[in-house]
Amino acid sequence: MDAAALDAIRIELAPGAAVIMPALLAIVMMSVALNLRLSDFKIIRREPWRFAGAAALQLLGLPLLTLGLVHLLDPVPSIALGMIVVACCPGGNVSNFFTHLAKGDTALSVALTATSSLFAALLTPVSILFWTGLYAPADDLVSAIDVDPVPFVVQTTLMLAIPLLIGMGIAHRFPKTAARIRPGFLMVSIAVLAFLVIGGLASNWEIFTGTALLVLAIAILHNAAAFALGNLGARLMGAADKQRRSVTVEVGIQNTGLALVILLSQFDGLGGAAAITGLWSVWHLFAGAGLAAVYRWRGRAAV
Repeated sequence: MDAAALDAIRIELAPGAAVIMPALLAIVMMSVALNLRLSDFKIIRREPWRFAGAAALQLLGLPLLTLGLVHLLDPVPSIALGMIVVACCPGGNVSNFFTHLAKGDTALSVALTATSSLFAALLTPVSILFWTGLYAPADDLVSAIDVDPVPFVVQTTLMLAIPLLIGMGIAHRFPKTAARIRPGFLMVSIAVLAFLVIGGLASNWEIFTGTALLVLAIAILHNAAAFALGNLGARLMGAADKQRRSVTVEVGIQNTGLALVILLSQFDGLGGAAAITGLWSVWHLFAGAGLAAVYRWRGRAAV
């Protein structure tokens, strides 16, 4: 099956999706924000320059690396778009769990996740348009589906910022309530996303199965490159072993749930973009768990 067929696929959403998708985006961000506290940022004052370097790897280094990969691999435009959207999204909270398993610096991991999530409201939509604009096939695809830059940035920023601020406010003022309701928000977002992806796969089963191995190979390569970037960057900054583990995991684990919702709500649910994001979201969990196991087994940072 020709992978180019993925560009023509659209994940069809149920009636009322115009209301459902913004609500789902709010739920995804609330599930993140309910776990953020001002104390998460205290580590920044201890080593500001090293922290800034680690954050730059995630916020700028990964999209730049992704741009290089799409130029090298030359995937179909919708897959390239999905790769760029994933790279522009903030880190996922699961990275904190894997960092803990890897015996890394959990406080640093939490601070990096909190920082990227906080800046996501503005940086994510702007970054998606900026980096997509540097790769002509993906830029042409975005133009073809008539994504207006200003409304896209404004709408996405508002949909990200409002629930983020509300969630952080609840976490700060009512920490017990935040801890109690967060699992519910997380489960709802995962369940709805799974339903949307399964529905999209079912309606385009032949094309997706015919290209699954190619898309999975790209997802694995992209994720491995992200881990390698985090590890190499941390080494160049002279980070200690535990910090290298944290940065490696943090750069390689992204909030793919957020990426998928943005693709479905703002980019017409492009088949290739949804496929690479969905496979990325599954693969990086296996890769993150495997990397944590290697770190624990070796007893020191090495990739």
